[in-house]
Amino acid sequence: MAQFGVGRSTIREAVRVLAHAGMLEKRQGHGTFVIGDASKQEPLDYRLRRAEVLDVYEVRLILELEIAKWAAERRDEHDLEQIRNFLEIRNQALVSGDHQQYLDADVAFHLAIAAAAKNPVIVDLYRSFSNVLRTALDKLLTDPRHENNQTELHIQMYEAIRDQDPAKAMACTLNQLEGTKKELEKRLL
Repeated sequence: MAQFGVGRSTIREAVRVLAHAGMLEKRQGHGTFVIGDASKQEPLDYRLRRAEVLDVYEVRLILELEIAKWAAERRDEHDLEQIRNFLEIRNQALVSGDHQQYLDADVAFHLAIAAAAKNPVIVDLYRSFSNVLRTALDKLLTDPRHENNQTELHIQMYEAIRDQDPAKAMACTLNQLEGTKKELEKRLL
């Protein structure tokens, strides 16, 4: 408390946060202890923020292929409505040149597909990835050299999910993500 010039409640809150993050362990009657290698316990959001965007993109590729397959197999009418709605907003924003709305709708489109996979852990995991990738995509879209918006592949993804065609959904997802990864590589390398 004296070292940082803060109150007891601030220290308690900091200890609670570090314990929740897996860096400290509270033992009733014994005290609070630092857990072994804290770097292995780093929360995913923090780790993703430190990662190279292309490394995150490779993991996203693996994740989204299964998401697309499961969405095609498990989606319901509400899921289709959500995916279609965000696709339409995305496409309208692209035409009007509203980059922020375009990015918001693109992320929401992919999150709606993740929700259609009917696995809440996947949705949370995808949300963590999308927050990091949104920053990279924001830079990519504001670059005037960016011409590949992949609208047709997004439409095909929606249609494959609508038609309950897992193989086509995976193929469209792979093509879309590889295209975006190539665009990112051009800008970053």
